Amino acid sequence: MSHLTNIKSKLFSIEELKDKISAWRENGDKIIFTNGCFDIVHKGHIEVLAKTADLGNKLVIGLNSDNSIKKIKGSNRPIVDEKARAFLLASLCFVDAIILFSEETPINLIKILKPDVLAKGGDYKIETIIGHKEVQNYNGEVTLVPFIDGYSTTSIIEKIKSI
Repeated sequence: MSHLTNIKSKLFSIEELKDKISAWRENGDKIIFTNGCFDIVHKGHIEVLAKTADLGNKLVIGLNSDNSIKKIKGSNRPIVDEKARAFLLASLCFVDAIILFSEETPINLIKILKPDVLAKGGDYKIETIIGHKEVQNYNGEVTLVPFIDGYSTTSIIEKIKSI
């Protein structure tokens, strides 16, 4: 399989991803789920995602769609469109699946996919992570991955604006 084909093979619809996760589970894989906007991918994102991937065998990223980012962050965002953001994240060797979602939160995805581990960056608290109750109810794990200080999309945008 070519590298480009491999990247594209990591982009899923919900039905495709449900089937893929079933196959992974039959294989004994531990499914990790995280989510975010990943508007301008930076070193902080990569480090947190790499550490998140280390929590199991298969890393699934729920990616906010352009419309959901506009609702959350305002009309000037995202900077990078959803197809490009999905492609960039899928190119990471430790990412196994990308799924876009249009809602403001990934709660529906979490309920459908039932990941073994739900992970977010350390700038959250367990009780503020969307889906933590649902995952804990079926004895899944909810984990905080240490946040990388000094890296944020907002600070990158501000730096660009000041030039």
